[in-house]
Amino acid sequence: MFIPEGSKFVGKSIKETNLREQDINILTLYRGAKSIPNPREDRILESNDKLLCFGKLESMRGMVPAKTRRRREPKISDLQTNVPEQKSDDNAKTKG
Repeated sequence: MFIPEGSKFVGKSIKETNLREQDINILTLYRGAKSIPNPREDRILESNDKLLCFGKLESMRGMVPAKTRRRREPKISDLQTNVPEQKSDDNAKTKG
């Protein structure tokens, strides 16, 4: 989960976010080049922090604003229609 600038979580402790009450556990806090496993509840969140969370999918989905949700669409490409034929290797079978 990304904490953008201006988020309601910026400046709050992990405990104050009430994520745990929503059955969301923070496993790791990524801040810049630092990785903080099992961050303490009194750790203050900053803008651009990234949180690796574990919890109920529905709870986490509810935290993402609808207009920023992206649907993953697979990249579709056309199949090649003029694939070169493979040469038969009959000569190798009869000589060996």
